[in-house]
Amino acid sequence: MSAPLSATSRLGLAAWIALIALQCAWYAWLFPPQQMSKGLALAITVIPLLLPFFAIRNPRRALLWTGILSLFYFCHGIAEGWSSTQERGPALMEVLLTLLLIGALGAGVKRKRKPRPD
Repeated sequence: MSAPLSATSRLGLAAWIALIALQCAWYAWLFPPQQMSKGLALAITVIPLLLPFFAIRNPRRALLWTGILSLFYFCHGIAEGWSSTQERGPALMEVLLTLLLIGALGAGVKRKRKPRPD
């Protein structure tokens, strides 16, 4: 039996799921792409976020991979928010979710305590 997830891990998992849902809503409903099919846009944005589910038996490892992937989504959110006023809302949400995910990863790291000098 595995240990229960910490609050920061649960927060990271929630941000991960919300990031997947945001990509689906963004490209399938809110702002469907004009230059390519919805299916291709969803494949490009959602499939990378689904890959860490292969490591879900170890949630910390899955979150680590998701955190690494989320750096791309952070850059995407900054670029979209900067270039398109129409898509600024979802772009800001994407940036906030990636920051929440990366923050949860950082807060969940167990640090070695430095020995106290006597």
